[in-house]
Amino acid sequence: MKAWRFHAFGDMRLDDVPAPALKPGHVLVQPLCVQPSVTEAQLAFGIPTLAYDRVKRRLESDAPLQLFGHEFCVRIVETAPDVTRYKVGDRVAARAKLPCGECTLCRTERTALCRKGPVIGFDLPGCFSELALLPENALVKVDDAISDSEAACLQSLSDSVAAVETAGLQIGDTVVILGQGSMGLECLQVARLSGAGLLITVDVRDESCRISKELGADHALNARTGNVVEAIRDLTGGNGADVVFECAGGSPKQGLAGNATVMQAIDAVRSGGKIIGVSWFGAPLEMNIDLLRERSLRYLFPDISTQGHLEHTVRLVASGRVRLQPTITHKLDGIESVPKAFEITANKGKFAAINPAQVVLAK
Repeated sequence: MKAWRFHAFGDMRLDDVPAPALKPGHVLVQPLCVQPSVTEAQLAFGIPTLAYDRVKRRLESDAPLQLFGHEFCVRIVETAPDVTRYKVGDRVAARAKLPCGECTLCRTERTALCRKGPVIGFDLPGCFSELALLPENALVKVDDAISDSEAACLQSLSDSVAAVETAGLQIGDTVVILGQGSMGLECLQVARLSGAGLLITVDVRDESCRISKELGADHALNARTGNVVEAIRDLTGGNGADVVFECAGGSPKQGLAGNATVMQAIDAVRSGGKIIGVSWFGAPLEMNIDLLRERSLRYLFPDISTQGHLEHTVRLVASGRVRLQPTITHKLDGIESVPKAFEITANKGKFAAINPAQVVLAK
């Protein structure tokens, strides 16, 4: 079969490789629609971010490697004899991180404290290939009301659900979301469903602000046209927001905000409020901890999404309570298009993309 493999950072090739052999607890699948995450797009070009050192070590010792491809919709073509929850022909999506299975925490799925499990696309081959092997315990069945394209976004949406859950929103809370890429727009919709009151979003692109308003923002501020912290203060009677989601930070090489939006989040949240750090920065971040202490601010990081979060995303999208289709702006055809999808996703501003670019591999 054909599969994209990384021979080094910035060097991906469409190689002929053996089809994966079925093993207990796994299913063999045909990828239908796959998208690189923003993190994967950064790593593909060697830009430091989440898991950079781990990927670098693997490339140096084991290349070529089938890397990335954890956001997908696939169709099952064969199941191991011990697989009971899925059958041939089912469409499934998956969460990226598997439970380690070594403790009660992992088996009950009640916390995200256990972090030893492997990650699809990083420790295990992902789905930038004609066939892939996936573990049953990572999967969720895709409802017939959800398109292949929407299903490829479910993993990202499950992380956004976990982020909003971490915030512990109270009914009527004023919420600010800095960054209206795919996860920012997902956090917007999930926060609205979770009881948020006034919803204020911020981005630097007109198209993102437009979609943000379409999906439920009360105010969508363009950071290029004014002082957004002052605007947020004005809209909240001088108090600031109860909760701020920071979804815009990261490498400026790919059009992200660096650490500027972290500083904006601190200035835009009320004293005693919460900041939810969704972004990955790829480098140490300097901030005035005494300021956070003085104002009793809480800087929280989202819990790792669980099987329960993933199953909930299926219900949210199938029922129409969360809309993903307006965010999907670029769809490419054929496995040969995968490098272009990485290029678009790595430079979303240049290509006017909102969600990562998707590749349709089969129908």
